[in-house]
Amino acid sequence: MGGAFLAAAVLARVGGRIGLPTIPLFILAGILLGPHTPGVVLVSDPHDLEMLSALGLVLLLFYLGLEFHMDDLKTGGRKMALAGGTYLALNVGAGLGFGFALGWGTSEALVLAGVLGISSSAIVTKVLVDTGRLGNPETKPILGIIVVEDIFLALYLAALQPVLSGADSLAAAVMDGGKAFGFLLLLALVARFGTKVVGRLMDTRDDELLVISFLGAAVFVAGVSEWFGVADAIGAFMVGLMLGSTTSGERIRKLVHPLRDAFGAIFFFAFGLSIDPGDLPVVLWPVLAAVAVTLLMNVLAGLGAARIYGFGAGPAANISTTLLARGEFALILATMAATAGLDERLSPFIAGYVLLLAVLGPLAAGRSQWLARILPGGRDAAPDPEPAMSGAR
Repeated sequence: MGGAFLAAAVLARVGGRIGLPTIPLFILAGILLGPHTPGVVLVSDPHDLEMLSALGLVLLLFYLGLEFHMDDLKTGGRKMALAGGTYLALNVGAGLGFGFALGWGTSEALVLAGVLGISSSAIVTKVLVDTGRLGNPETKPILGIIVVEDIFLALYLAALQPVLSGADSLAAAVMDGGKAFGFLLLLALVARFGTKVVGRLMDTRDDELLVISFLGAAVFVAGVSEWFGVADAIGAFMVGLMLGSTTSGERIRKLVHPLRDAFGAIFFFAFGLSIDPGDLPVVLWPVLAAVAVTLLMNVLAGLGAARIYGFGAGPAANISTTLLARGEFALILATMAATAGLDERLSPFIAGYVLLLAVLGPLAAGRSQWLARILPGGRDAAPDPEPAMSGAR
């Protein structure tokens, strides 16, 4: 684990000198020092870092929840739902069409719809932090789209599981979906009406006790969420949403920073460990085609969200590029596909697609002003300030 931290730090320092974001460099460290690449093998079994990686994802989404206030949901819930629905319709729809066009099978097309349709919450969070855009007006619709995606994610996984396992019981699928939705509704009600009670439970002047309290709450609810069929990350997000509005919210944001950064790096490093570069050439052309489809759909979705919120070309470009990366959800689907015995080309395709967008997404987000110039009204858009790729605070 120490070697993983050091390798990620060294590559990130080198990349930072030439203006590269940290996310693809953490992933690259995992690829270079993993079991699938010749040379030094630091971690022979990616599962060795599985729990630490899961903790990194939980903390990234917990922090995202802290930054997303309940007032945003109260005042902009309708716009958020419309923007998120538009994003999903474009990207999931394009993914389903792309899957059928490949001709690998119906189950494979359903998997690809999710792979191409859902952004990486972890990478989106890290990009917003690294580019220093958490306070930007367009960040609210970005976070709103992520929330809608995560709700869709929980329901989609519940519906897809019986399809991939060959189950013919519609009742079982409905029950799983209902259980997941019910738990999400419970968390939402607590976040909406139970903030004062939660705040009193968390309130303490001792930083040590506060860290143990919020960390325990985030991880515990994440684990319970997974048991109910809801992604662990969305459970952590909801805890962050609850705590962000309490009197301890600002202190929690400061205290969680080092934990988020350290374990977030391990998440991306472990992500790189799971990628076998030798499998990628077989699916190179489908991967490139899928990336092109995703780029187009994200630009259209960004323009749509900007129109809903009344933004110009600059914010539209920021929305399009920030949501571009794919990650943890795609890897969950790849695991489900492998377990279900689907087309063997699916796993390397997903790995290559995710890797390419995990690298391209943060790079594009840091240079979104280039896209803004070619969007409608872009010539009049003011350029973004130079992003702080080393991690704005």
